[in-house]
Amino acid sequence: MQKVLFLDRDGVINVEKDYLYKIADFVFIDGILDLCKYYESHGYIIVVVTNQSGIARKFYTEEDFLILTKWMINEFSNNGVTINKVYHCPHHPSISGACKCRKPHPGMLLRLEEEFDVDYANSIIIGDKERDIEAGLNAGINETYLFCEDKNISESKATKIVSNLNDIWK
Repeated sequence: MQKVLFLDRDGVINVEKDYLYKIADFVFIDGILDLCKYYESHGYIIVVVTNQSGIARKFYTEEDFLILTKWMINEFSNNGVTINKVYHCPHHPSISGACKCRKPHPGMLLRLEEEFDVDYANSIIIGDKERDIEAGLNAGINETYLFCEDKNISESKATKIVSNLNDIWK
């Protein structure tokens, strides 16, 4: 069975910017590359699961998202990290209706079963919002991290709240 490091994108991989779709606006969060290298070296595959309601809101297109995603995957690769899959939810309930892929639903995480024999119980999810944590729990993931640079958050369903990505693996 395959262990997976599930990562939210905005706020975990890159600095949160409302409806990010331009390469010029993309800034990696400190520590994300080292964190990914660590888990990859311990047998995890890396999968990005990201809500992208900006597509439903028509702030950017699916193609814009795919261009940025291809660039991001290439940047990871240039730094010795393999992103195995990127799943996104382009929906927003009040615009496109309810779906099973938008976090906190586990649809994006469970979709990976189509290609891998996923060991959800021994996988990890890192997100910056409670809905990321809930999606992981809903998929059967036991180890969950809420990444929040704002140290004022004290309650979460997450295994641990961290303000520095290095606190997860070091």
